Amino acid sequence: MPSPYRALFAVPGTKAFSAAGFLGRMPLSMMGIGVVTMISQLTGRYGLAGALSATIALSAAALGPQISRLVDRHGQRRVLRPATLVALASAAGLLFAAQFDWPDWVLFVCAAGIGSVPSLGAMIRARWAAIYRGTPQLHTAYSFESVVDEVCFIFGPIISIGLSTSWFPEAGPLLAACFLAAGVFWLTAQRATEPQPHPREHHGGGTALHSPGLQVLVATFVATGAIFGAVDVVTVAFADERGHKSAASVVLALYAAGSCAAGVVFGLLRLSGKPEHRWLLGVCAMAVSMIPLLLVGNLPLLAVALFVAGLSIAPTMITTMSLIEEHVPRAKLTEGMTWVSTGLAVGVAVGSSIAGWVIDSAGARAGYGVPAVSGAVAVAVGFLGYRRLSRPVTGRGGIVEHHSEREERHVA
Repeated sequence: MPSPYRALFAVPGTKAFSAAGFLGRMPLSMMGIGVVTMISQLTGRYGLAGALSATIALSAAALGPQISRLVDRHGQRRVLRPATLVALASAAGLLFAAQFDWPDWVLFVCAAGIGSVPSLGAMIRARWAAIYRGTPQLHTAYSFESVVDEVCFIFGPIISIGLSTSWFPEAGPLLAACFLAAGVFWLTAQRATEPQPHPREHHGGGTALHSPGLQVLVATFVATGAIFGAVDVVTVAFADERGHKSAASVVLALYAAGSCAAGVVFGLLRLSGKPEHRWLLGVCAMAVSMIPLLLVGNLPLLAVALFVAGLSIAPTMITTMSLIEEHVPRAKLTEGMTWVSTGLAVGVAVGSSIAGWVIDSAGARAGYGVPAVSGAVAVAVGFLGYRRLSRPVTGRGGIVEHHSEREERHVA
């Protein structure tokens, strides 16, 4: 590991909470695609599979910010454990309902309950922010966590799809639930690095989404999430049409591998200039990278196209975290990070659902039109809201000192 990354872990406790966060985030890449694979294996209905995945994402979008807001107010341990128990019980219900062919409405109720899963990525980044706030190391920490996200997306789909197709259909979601339980309970047992709650700042303070800059980020990432959701569902169907359904996990892993590689390099850089410029460039690159998917006709070419498309993901996400710190008060940082995840979740729901319908009616190749259109929408929203991002919030009790951080980066 390059020395800037190794230096992150000089602080006691950082290795343990990062490892717990890795385990707890595996379900992020395993549960949705696992449900799609499971339902398509059991019923052959991609429309239902996409709708259930969308339900999980929409529920997470509705519940996630509220859970994170409670975390900012009461602390991670007191909130994450009960929320996780609800998600685990719902996941168990979904597996039983799928196995015993219960009515569709039961599947949807259970899928909605899974949405109470906490945003582990926001929890881990909040711990890094509490340790390295206002220093160049925070940029490296965010980059490292983006790499961890992508490692989850490299191995998660491979494990989930592989188990569900080669062992039994429910195996992927079942293992995802096990990872969630292990990660959350390990993380919440680590009290020394848990950020201090801010109960007073939340009383009457409203939601973090009142920030105009955060509104732009969330709206843009709704469209970005539609890219991710559609690519997942369409790629599984694309591989299935060609008789190699299990290969979808490898293809999706290469998509994440491209992002992972870019994130590692990006974390080693000390960049000057405005982060909103880099963010808009990243959004544009993500949109353009969807166009080649409309032209590919076989799995090897699709794998190459998705690897290239992944190169723009991690740098854009890392820059987004920096922008959140500029536009959200410190006492609402976890909630602000979760709102971006919520935007992605809503987009995943929309993208996976629409993609499922397109696949059922026109085939998998036509389904790649969904992420292409979603990318165009993301660019449009990004340009329209750019001026809001150019006006960071200042002087509101506890803003992260990002401007001093930027100066230190430039000096370094």
